[in-house]
Order: sequence, then structure tokens, then C-alpha cells
Amino acid sequence: MESKATARYLRISPQKVRLVADLIRGKQVGKAIDVLRFTKKRGAKHVEKLLHSAIANAQQKEENIDVDRLYVSRTYVNEGPRLKRIRPAPMGRAYRYQRRMAHITIELATKGKAAEK
Repeated sequence: MESKATARYLRISPQKVRLVADLIRGKQVGKAIDVLRFTKKRGAKHVEKLLHSAIANAQQKEENIDVDRLYVSRTYVNEGPRLKRIRPAPMGRAYRYQRRMAHITIELATKGKAAEK
């Protein structure tokens, strides 16, 4: 059984979220939540919220699913659109900079004897 959750247009750099997403890839759901809860990165809060959403999606699909057998099968972070901004610079000039956005996707699958059948 597989379930999926996606968060789009998050105002955080994809590079920063990828550091957190790499920590939970392939882990059991319970261990992944523990890792995210004690990670001191701003992206951990977003990924943890999305992981809880993926678990809820799995429970919605199949009511009697064993959450302990779920694991993070795939997680990836894509780049969203960029917001282009202008910062004032000396002598009447302007410097452009970009605010990056991220799209995060987490997919869960079941592990164990029932999943092999």
C-alpha cells in the first residue's frame, strides 16, 4: 500500500529542505518523526508536518492499516517559482535577488509480510 503527500510553494530554499529530506529517506515512520523533531533546521518543521499528512492519507485510504509498518519510500524536493526582488544599492543603483520556493513530496509504503504478497 502506498500513500503520498505534497506541499507546494513553501517559502524556503529547496537546497535547505533537501538536507532534511535526505535524513528520513528509507526510515520507518516513527523513527523519521523522531529524527525530524530533534533536527535543528527550519525545514524540519515543514517536512514533519507533511509526513503527518502522508500518514493521515494512508489511514484515509485503508482504515485498518498498521502505521508501524509504514516507511518513507520516496521523498524529493523540487524547485518552485522564484520571486524576484530588488534591493537598493549605493548611488541610485538596484541589486536584484531571488526568493526561492520549494515543492516537497513524501511517499510512504508498507513494509512486512503483508506487503510482499
